[in-house]
Amino acid sequence: MSKPFKILLWWILAGTKGGKVRANILLLLKERPMNANQLATQMQLDYKTIRHHLGVLTENKLLEFGGGNYGSMYFLSPQLESNFQMVEEILKKTVKETATK
Repeated sequence: MSKPFKILLWWILAGTKGGKVRANILLLLKERPMNANQLATQMQLDYKTIRHHLGVLTENKLLEFGGGNYGSMYFLSPQLESNFQMVEEILKKTVKETATK
């Protein structure tokens, strides 16, 4: 996998305040596609917060969506799906770093 993709994942998941929320979104969508409302309910977060994070993930081509505007189902992009082990590695490293602080 290209270095820029790995750098992007680090920034999206560990380099910004919302990284933890975005990581949880990716983990949920790895299990099955969901729409914003389903994610908000599952994560017990505000719908607008979820939409913001979905926008960040979509703009960076980590997610794709389909099914129209309202009720669009989100799913992992093919590139992210085939390289999901990078997400898992980053999450393991960030959990270790948090535990040692």
